[in-house]
Amino acid sequence: MEPKDVFWSAHYLRHNQRRQEHLASLGLPLAGQRVLETGAGIGDHTSFFLDRGCSVVVTEAQEQNLAILRERYPDGDIRRLDLDLLPPDPIAVDVVYSYGTLYHLERPAEALAWMARCAGSLLLLETCVAAGAGMELNAFPEQPAAPENAIRGQGCRPTRDWVWRELAASFPYVYMPITQPWHEEFPLDWARPELAGTPLIRSVFVGSRRQLANPLLSDRMPMVQVNDAADAANVRV
Repeated sequence: MEPKDVFWSAHYLRHNQRRQEHLASLGLPLAGQRVLETGAGIGDHTSFFLDRGCSVVVTEAQEQNLAILRERYPDGDIRRLDLDLLPPDPIAVDVVYSYGTLYHLERPAEALAWMARCAGSLLLLETCVAAGAGMELNAFPEQPAAPENAIRGQGCRPTRDWVWRELAASFPYVYMPITQPWHEEFPLDWARPELAGTPLIRSVFVGSRRQLANPLLSDRMPMVQVNDAADAANVRV
């Protein structure tokens, strides 16, 4: 399929809306920041930061997606970046935004460490994960060259514990929101046995250089999350 047929499908449009409204609800200090966006696809998340007065380095691995990015953002800083074949030097920014990228990587630990070197303030991470405790990475094959998939056909489904550990190796503060996006791929009860057989379940993480006094962020991994912050009393860590 062509990239626009994939990324502008009803499924993707709704999915992106729910993820970005959730990010906006967290009240993080994002306006006017220097941002590195990874795995940008065809740029449907990019305007979230441009509209907030940010300067954005927009990166993507697949040439078919890069061509559309350059059409949509002719004055943008658009770069090819394969997070499995990292450049030796970081791209210095305030915020790294990596939504929907990590689980398409063959070498996610190295990619997270490199992104942390880039992030002067925050790393915002959303990824597919595997249910259950433990430190498994869970290699996962994907159809190569599809515009939304791993470029070489090898991804992963790490556990939440694995992602937390890798972030904590690079950031003094790691958080997860007590809320989840209003979308079925973002579970609320992580103890449900049926999650083990669910192909797409997702979590949001925040790595930070400084402590964040934010009531919507937990410095422990919640086992129960909510959609509405008004239900925060129901959150269990």
